[in-house]
Amino acid sequence: MSTDEIHDTAAPLIEHLAELRTRILYALAAFVVAMVICYALWQPVFNFLTQPICHALAERGQQCGLYLIKLQEGFFVAISISFLGGFALSFPVIGYQLWRFVAPGLYKSEKNAFLPFLVASPVMFFLGAAFAYYVILPLAFAFFLGFQQGGLDAANGANEMAAIGFQGSVQEYLSLTIKFVMAFGICFQLPVLLSLMGKAGLVSSRGLSSVRKYAVVVILIVAAVATPPDVVSQVILFTVVYGLYEVSIQLVKRIEKTREARMRAEGTWIDDEDFEDDEGEGKA
Repeated sequence: MSTDEIHDTAAPLIEHLAELRTRILYALAAFVVAMVICYALWQPVFNFLTQPICHALAERGQQCGLYLIKLQEGFFVAISISFLGGFALSFPVIGYQLWRFVAPGLYKSEKNAFLPFLVASPVMFFLGAAFAYYVILPLAFAFFLGFQQGGLDAANGANEMAAIGFQGSVQEYLSLTIKFVMAFGICFQLPVLLSLMGKAGLVSSRGLSSVRKYAVVVILIVAAVATPPDVVSQVILFTVVYGLYEVSIQLVKRIEKTREARMRAEGTWIDDEDFEDDEGEGKA
């Protein structure tokens, strides 16, 4: 290979690396700005996240209060909120920078195929997060708070029993809430992921249907690991994710029908029966 050819192949690579660096810097700048904004507003964000537990306590006539068990706990809570909130707030910019880097290397048909999934991914994540916040968290907290008990037996005032009351740690509560929200947000990506794989020809509706019983086992394991050990949240997560799996099969089936119709119109579609006949004639 001559020196000129080496320079010709190196130039596009350098241009791609420069473009990648620019996109990363834009995304990083957006993340830092969003993180600073969330750090300045971490208390209102935390107050919003505590509404499910406060509502559950109010239904039991208890005052809503969380405590700083460790001296540095408040700072790390503010950092956690600013980090996760900054990523969520800057995700549209990060996704846009990713699209700007990838789009020039795609054909028009590939852009039209990929762009809907890029838009659907954050939408499905926020739907899952909202479902966890408004439906799952109240049920889970009601279940956990049900294990409290008073300090005096009402039937026999002379016999005292150990008092069990909720005195929650700020950091522990935030960690549990984020775990719920992230688990459901990620699980709601299942239709997007399987549809994208179906668009790429990596999976088929027939294949997904054939492994349904294995998918049930995997979903059960995910539900057991992703949620705390209460039956209510595990059953709900399993039901939701399995429903999304069935929806994914129908979406992949629709993608296959669209692909078949397009290939038939182009005259490039080969039926399975014709393929088997061609194989039989070849063997004969």
